Amino acid sequence: MGRPEPHFPKKRLGQHFLKDPNTARIVAYGVTENDVVLEVGPGRGALTTILAEEAKLVHAVEFDPEVLPALQKVLEPHRNVLVYEGDAMNFDYGALDPRPNKLVANLPYNIASPLVLKLLEDAVFLAELRFMVQLEVARRMAAARGTKDYGAYAILVQLLTEVRVEHKVSPRVFDPPPRVCSAIVAMERRRVCREDYERAKGLVLAAFKSRRKRLVNNLPQTLREEATNTLRDLGYGPDARAEELSAEDFVALSRTLSETT
Repeated sequence: MGRPEPHFPKKRLGQHFLKDPNTARIVAYGVTENDVVLEVGPGRGALTTILAEEAKLVHAVEFDPEVLPALQKVLEPHRNVLVYEGDAMNFDYGALDPRPNKLVANLPYNIASPLVLKLLEDAVFLAELRFMVQLEVARRMAAARGTKDYGAYAILVQLLTEVRVEHKVSPRVFDPPPRVCSAIVAMERRRVCREDYERAKGLVLAAFKSRRKRLVNNLPQTLREEATNTLRDLGYGPDARAEELSAEDFVALSRTLSETT
C-alpha cells in the first residue's frame, strides 16, 4: 500500500495543523491511562499519536474526509483510537462509548468559540477541557470583569468552568502558520445547577444586548425596579453596566428576578 497523498490545509475550515511534538505534549499534559479522551480536529495526527500513547482510549472527530487517509496511516500502530468523520457542531457526543471524560484538542479556528460552549452545555461528562485556540479567543474565555474582553461569552464559560490560559503558542508550530499567536486553555468543570445556569444565561444575553446602556435598561420594564433593588443589595449602583458584574452576581440577580415573574 502506497503512502497517502499529502493533504493541504483548507483555509475555509480553519485548518492549521500542529506539527511540533513538544507543543503536542504540552497540550496533552495531564492525560493518564485512566482517561478516555475526546479530540476534535485531529488533522494529521500530531496530537492524536501522543494521546494514544497516554490515554486509555481516544475518540477523534474529523470533519475533512480528505485528511482521513493520512490520519489513518499515522495511527496504524495505535489500536486505541476511534476515528469518526463528522461535523463537530452537530456530532452526537452522548453516543460515544465509552464516554470521554476529557477534551484535548487543537481546535479548528473557525468553530472554536461556539464549539467550546456547546461542549460545556451539552457534554456534561467532560470534566476537563484542555485545548489550543487563538490567543484572542483564549483571552475572551478567561477575561476578568471590567476588562474589554469581558462579555457574555466569558460569563457563560466561567459559570460552567474554572478557566485559565496556560501557555502562549507561537505560530511557527503550525502548518500553515496562522497570522496570530495561539494559546493553551485549561478548563475544569464546576458543579452548577442547570436551572441556575439557564436562568443566568438568559439574563446575561439580555444584559449585554447593549454594553453602553445601564444593565437595567436592557431588561423588560416590568423587571427594572426589582433589578435595581437587587443590584443595590449586591453592592452596585443603579447605573451599573453588565460588564461590572461577576458570573456569580448574574446567578444571584437571575434568581431574584425569576421570583418576580
